[in-house]
Amino acid sequence: MTAANTRILELRAELDQHNYRYHVLDEPSIPDAEYDRLFRELKALEAEHPELVTADSPTQRVGSTALSAFTQVRHEVPMLSLGNAFDDTDMREFDRRVSEGLDLPAGDLFGGGAEVEYSCEPKLDGLAVSLLYQDGYLVRGATRGDGTTGEDISVNVRTVRNIPLKLHGSGWPAVLEVRGEVFMSKAGFDRLNEAQLAAGGKTFANPRNAAAGSLRQLDSKITASRPLEFCCYGLGQVSEEFSDTHIGNLKQLQQWGMPISHELKLARGIADCLDYYRDIGERRASLPYEIDGVVFKVNSLASQRELGFRAREPRWAIAHKFPAMEELTELLDVEFQVGRTGAVTPVARLKPVKVAGVTVSNATLHNMDEVARLGLMIGDTVIIRRAGDVIPQVVQVVLERRPGDARPVHIPERCPVCGSHVERTQLVKRSKGRETISEGAVYRCVGRLACGAQLKQAIIHFVSRRAMDIEGLGEKSVEQLVDEGLVSSPADLYTLTFEQIVDLEGFAELSSKNLLQAIADSKRPALARFIYALGIPDVGEETAKVLARSLASLERVQRALPQVLTYLPDIGLEVAYEIHSFFSDAHNQQVIGQLLERGLELQDQGELGAEFAASTTLGGLIDKLHIPSVGPGGAQKLAEKFGSLQGVIEADWLDMRQALPEKQAKSVREFFDSPDNARAALAIEAQLRDFGMHWQSEKKTVEGLPLAGQTWVLTGSLELMSRDVAKARLESLGAKVSGSVSGKTHCVVAGPGAGSKLVKANELGLKVLDEEAFVAFLSQPGI
Repeated sequence: MTAANTRILELRAELDQHNYRYHVLDEPSIPDAEYDRLFRELKALEAEHPELVTADSPTQRVGSTALSAFTQVRHEVPMLSLGNAFDDTDMREFDRRVSEGLDLPAGDLFGGGAEVEYSCEPKLDGLAVSLLYQDGYLVRGATRGDGTTGEDISVNVRTVRNIPLKLHGSGWPAVLEVRGEVFMSKAGFDRLNEAQLAAGGKTFANPRNAAAGSLRQLDSKITASRPLEFCCYGLGQVSEEFSDTHIGNLKQLQQWGMPISHELKLARGIADCLDYYRDIGERRASLPYEIDGVVFKVNSLASQRELGFRAREPRWAIAHKFPAMEELTELLDVEFQVGRTGAVTPVARLKPVKVAGVTVSNATLHNMDEVARLGLMIGDTVIIRRAGDVIPQVVQVVLERRPGDARPVHIPERCPVCGSHVERTQLVKRSKGRETISEGAVYRCVGRLACGAQLKQAIIHFVSRRAMDIEGLGEKSVEQLVDEGLVSSPADLYTLTFEQIVDLEGFAELSSKNLLQAIADSKRPALARFIYALGIPDVGEETAKVLARSLASLERVQRALPQVLTYLPDIGLEVAYEIHSFFSDAHNQQVIGQLLERGLELQDQGELGAEFAASTTLGGLIDKLHIPSVGPGGAQKLAEKFGSLQGVIEADWLDMRQALPEKQAKSVREFFDSPDNARAALAIEAQLRDFGMHWQSEKKTVEGLPLAGQTWVLTGSLELMSRDVAKARLESLGAKVSGSVSGKTHCVVAGPGAGSKLVKANELGLKVLDEEAFVAFLSQPGI
């Protein structure tokens, strides 16, 4: 080994040790000037001997060539969010649930019950990231994203000074995924904004935004110039466990070079947790970084596994948020924004003020009823709160400070975007044959898609990932297409040409071709996606799935009467009327027709869902007519007496009295004496018959799904199909797809790169399929 190589290795080891003492232990052993001298010496030696430069050298944190975009990373173990507690009661309720979930003895008159041990850590206000180490070397960094899929920011995380490029010591697992928060200290944030101002650049509103923006720079040299820090708070996938407690994990990670919170503590019981929360809350302003609460986790890993997860959060952890912070400021004006459904919403324009470390200049006012409730006038001094430390909100007017020239807030008569008339919505309450109309809290622009704001928002929703999933059409691109007159409805997307978009800002030859291909690829959507993409008021993803799964054709959904829709799960009468009204609108019909004419082929259409065939009864139909004074019991008596809807409609008074008391009989007779009521009732029955839902329709056998009651786990990378496709296929067969392996897991599908989940599956003796075996399983008859 040459002298230069020996000295380079010595310098790297010494600098790594100093980095560890400075960033992890907070015990620097040499002055900054001496560290800089050693760093310069190493840099000079590596410049003379470039063949000796390695990826884990302390000099390799300066960033590299800018990326054109981030690629996606799928988290092997989902990065779940935490449930929130806002007061002591919420925390005690969390502790109770944990104790019950672990079947611990409760307290009584003679003493307290068993106390759970919790780890306590401040909740840093930054960006959650995942760091993957293989054989001790950092190989990947990723953002949390939506919890399932994040962005690959490997180049950028390498520039964060206190993230080790190579783990210290030895004994680490071959695969180790470390999770934590990248944040910016208050001092670092102030330095960055001073530098931005000096350079004539844009300043950041708060340290969290600065950290998130810095970490997601496509040019990692910019990231390297920002004062970012990392703090580890847990693990993702690991090839082998190395401790039986959460704090034990963190302490071991610290030995391997990972920075952990200096405020990390063990609490014995909920009282200790609340004491920790109050203590750090009192010291919050003096901490060198922003925090928005405290995270408490059950310390025992075995107990964590026993408690498991809810749909989107672990049962063994909670974030105790700090109360919203409030400040006084002045209301300068109220402006009005127009949303996708035409709702005209007031927005407060405020004299900028810092609230909980964030400069606030706008706040939501929700609607004009809220303005009236607050008694708000332009020029007022108001109290601003960041609800949950996130959403700025006007909570109170300080009347004693109201100036003499304060002005009332008026809803505009004309839409501020398109000039169309603004109307107040009406609430229609339907009950027992009566409609009660009252004024709603929302004002709407009646311009619909002729209004640029509504059109833009409608198309942004239409192309979104969970709707038609047209990649390459972000908000700015949609705004351009609308402003240039190229798109006036969602259907116009399918007539766009290369020549029309290639010269638009942000587009070039390749991106234009990619967009046109993405639009073409979206022409075969699942029926549920298409229904959701239409943007029907009050119809979210789950309602769209119910409509698609139950009625199984767009034609049935379009024609369905409100009373027929209420036979479907979780669809009430008001939502049913919204759906019916949407599809009855001539303009909406035209747009849907154009979409189908321009090549959309809806998938998953077919016969009515088997469970809805012949699912109605005559008594149930009569009850849905909401005849005054007639409830389910009276409706059933009419059905039993007359046997058909036509028989009920035509029954005379004497026959009716044989089935019902006088008041109810009179009400039924008066109801059907109205030709409109009789026609409407017969129309509902005709549609039930047409759809196959009528009580005289053919009953279909509802077969059990072949994987019903089974829990499956997908791990590793799948190459023959995407993970989303595999999950959807399993769910369509009745299986539950879980992110963790347990004794209740029926089968694990393990692709290349499978880690700790596969190890655990083998330890538990579970059934394991590789991807080829999984595909073969799916192709079996009856599956």
